[in-house]
Amino acid sequence: MTKQYIYKTKPFEHQRQALIKGAERKNFAYFMEMGTGKTKVAIDNACWLYQQNKIATVIVIAPNSVYRNWINEIKIHAPVENLNIGAHKMEPFRWKDGYLNWFLINVEALSHPSGVKVLQEITLNHASSCMMILDESTTIKNRSAKRSKNICRLGKPIQYKRILTGSPITKSPLDLFTQCAFLSESLLGFKSFYTFRARYAVMQQIDMNGRQVLFPKYYTNLDELESKLKTFSYRVRKHECLDLPEKIYQIRHLTMSKEQNEVYQQLKRMAFAILNDKEVSFQNKLTEIIKLHQVCNGFVKSDDGSITPFDNCAKLKDLMTIVDEGEGKFIIWANYVHNIKKIIETLRNTYGDSSVVAIYGEVSTEDRTEAVRRFQTDDSCRFFVGNPSTGGYGLTLTNASYVVYFSNSYNLEVRQQSEDRAHRIGQKKNVTYIDLVMKDTIDELIISALKKKIKISAETLGEEILKWL
Repeated sequence: MTKQYIYKTKPFEHQRQALIKGAERKNFAYFMEMGTGKTKVAIDNACWLYQQNKIATVIVIAPNSVYRNWINEIKIHAPVENLNIGAHKMEPFRWKDGYLNWFLINVEALSHPSGVKVLQEITLNHASSCMMILDESTTIKNRSAKRSKNICRLGKPIQYKRILTGSPITKSPLDLFTQCAFLSESLLGFKSFYTFRARYAVMQQIDMNGRQVLFPKYYTNLDELESKLKTFSYRVRKHECLDLPEKIYQIRHLTMSKEQNEVYQQLKRMAFAILNDKEVSFQNKLTEIIKLHQVCNGFVKSDDGSITPFDNCAKLKDLMTIVDEGEGKFIIWANYVHNIKKIIETLRNTYGDSSVVAIYGEVSTEDRTEAVRRFQTDDSCRFFVGNPSTGGYGLTLTNASYVVYFSNSYNLEVRQQSEDRAHRIGQKKNVTYIDLVMKDTIDELIISALKKKIKISAETLGEEILKWL
């Protein structure tokens, strides 16, 4: 930054350094861990470029659960009086001359022609003076997805581009290709994904239903990849820059009831046979794995969609013990709607209707905003219950003292994001993370998979191997 920038809200030193490093760049990545304030940095970056007469329009692409949160963040942090903020599916966006124009759209909309058309009209008219910010950029890591192709295509003529994520690698270093290609294909030095893959991964063939499919066997040249990333990114982790209390982890191993175990073992035998059958589709194999997971979480879902719960669900019983013994507020994450509704019902019956708020697929955008407000400000609201894929992104829930995982998924990004709803700027107390895990079941396999994925991420970004649980 060659000219002084006047902040509206005082930055932390790491935020100031991030802006200094990225402000003038055409293409840049803010790889800042959740809770370190990367949204503020991106807003300041846009405002600085506006003040230098380099841009007049900012397009923000973010997950559905996050993109409207940007409206408040812009109003809080932007040191610009003339702000014109619009969002997809609100009112028609009207660009204003002399203003810093912001247009917010959810990434899911760009899988559909209607969303692409809306964004295309803006980029067509304002590309030469536009900045495009891709929040949670791992949403385009799948290069074959429609939204990834559309976003990369629409971003090509844009003058300034930023990607934001705290975990750019959720499954493998290959996740980086599309995210970086959105910025510029020249940054990593590969126009072809296959050339990129050949450089950084050794592949092996696996037979799946009669098809030969390539999977990474191991990764190589990661020091080189790390060096390339450093030339166009700023990376920071919370322990390096914030005086936040350390996370405290606990695993509570539970035992299934006799009936539950009998069903689990039966489904396990069926799943083993199906997983070894080359004629069975991948989707059908995945269904068998999900069935095992559902049994761990206290219910069986039949092929017709009907649900049969087990009596005396061990996880629910242990959850209520934890809640009874703990003081303060709780975030409770669960992957299945059946569990979410049962948890809400049980908590309300025990502690009253006003004690619980929830965010999952059936909750409206307005009610989600109110749920966060109540959890953060209302002492009578003690429990936040949600699906981590829906509520685990972009929210600030720093009033929590405990985060309980009723269940986990294999998705590392969902886990990391949902953890850091409580562990971010503004958190002053220790937060205890509790995993409810059924012994000798797929629950333990999922925890193991999460550990392996985080090791890949740490190695590629040049960090020490992180202690997970």
